[in-house]
Amino acid sequence: MEWETVIGLEVHVQLATQTKIFSGSSTAFGAEPNTQANAVDLAMPGTLPVLNEQALKNAIMFGLAINADINKKSVFDRKNYFYPDLPKGYQTTQMDEPIVGAGTVEIQLKNGSHKTIRIHHAHLEEDAGKSLHEGVLSGMGHGSSGIDLNRAGTPLIEIVSEPDIRSAEEAVEFAKKLHSIVTSLGISDGEMSQGSMRFDVNVSVRLKGEEEFGTRTETKNLNSFKFMEEAIELEVERQIDILEDGGEIIQETRLYNGDTKTARSMRSKEEANDYRYFPCPDLLPVVIDDSYIEELGNNLPELPDARQARFVESYGLSEYDAGILGGEATTASFFETVTEQCGDAKLAANWVMGELSAKLNNEEIGINHCPINAEQLGGLISRIKDNTISGKIAKTVFEAMWNGEGTADEIIEAKDLKQVSDTGALETMVDEVIANNTEQVENYRNADEGKRKKMLGFFVGQIMKASKGQANPGMINQILLKKLND
Repeated sequence: MEWETVIGLEVHVQLATQTKIFSGSSTAFGAEPNTQANAVDLAMPGTLPVLNEQALKNAIMFGLAINADINKKSVFDRKNYFYPDLPKGYQTTQMDEPIVGAGTVEIQLKNGSHKTIRIHHAHLEEDAGKSLHEGVLSGMGHGSSGIDLNRAGTPLIEIVSEPDIRSAEEAVEFAKKLHSIVTSLGISDGEMSQGSMRFDVNVSVRLKGEEEFGTRTETKNLNSFKFMEEAIELEVERQIDILEDGGEIIQETRLYNGDTKTARSMRSKEEANDYRYFPCPDLLPVVIDDSYIEELGNNLPELPDARQARFVESYGLSEYDAGILGGEATTASFFETVTEQCGDAKLAANWVMGELSAKLNNEEIGINHCPINAEQLGGLISRIKDNTISGKIAKTVFEAMWNGEGTADEIIEAKDLKQVSDTGALETMVDEVIANNTEQVENYRNADEGKRKKMLGFFVGQIMKASKGQANPGMINQILLKKLND
């Protein structure tokens, strides 16, 4: 049997406002628990919410960025449920009349193909608080739980896709594209480790060719692209195994543990009527006009697709490289600063996507927290361009820069890493290697042209070893070829 995966995403994006969506409490991350929640956030008697206009503007900007319908009238509703981190007993959200209607997002897959994912809608809502657990919770009473309400009332947009996604790869590329859009707009910092972007993934499977969807499950609160990909692949495998064994899929909410690579059932899946939605009596409908929308549209910053096209045209990058470097606003700015500093876009692209990206991934930090700034990396690449150091030595210098040992020039000077480009000195090295390896020289000269190129590597390696990696590789090759072919 051949199965088809069907995926829909619900993406929660914390909006980058100074204060909460319905109160004046700060949204700053990292404060002591329960120091940023006032009477409005707690729904104390006699308090009334007031909508944060910047949150409204941010939501509209997102809608415009995905060519969505902007609803001139939107209504806030109460979603009723009881949980420790929701002190009001309800969440203020939007149900039937959200601010952002249908739109589209185009993604590019690794094979170069493009796909359009439809957005059903995006609505404004408030975030809940956060449960904190310490120690080992058990029936014996060990351990404890607490509630931090600093996050309660932080403004969110929830972006709901249509079930257009057919693989974990597509889901990840879609999530990355949303991340690049909201960060490029400046409406969210996109810090997933801080909860600024969280994914709920609805997954079902069906036999290829069937039109009816299978029973879906929802895996909640995934906070990284990697965990989302793993959770989807695990859930698809689980559902197929059940169906092929003659079982049935139960509609439920599930949780995924990225540390143990396991998932478990959390609760049976609720339906909309379980939440008893009704219009919020404390908030009037939000009514906006065309001029309000037009003004926001005229001031949108450069979006990822436009930036990618500009990088192809202005820097001569491939569409793939431009997509990686132009996707995130911070990465794009970093790359452009490096290029301006060193004057070589291709070399800058190779270093940002290669050595720098690998190091950031290994350390699990974002480029905005990189210990090497763009100007410093540009300075390092400049030393490769002017032949002060080789590409190999540059990696040693890069490690030292990462560890805070100084700028490229300071490290090169302190460690005496300058590349040997003196013709006389290099000719002496070449002569010594040739004199000490007469058998290899004879074999080289007797070999046909096709084998000589491979054999040349032996001599280059010997010279690099003798020079401790500091000989100019390009000059070595020229001198070697001249002397070996004489």
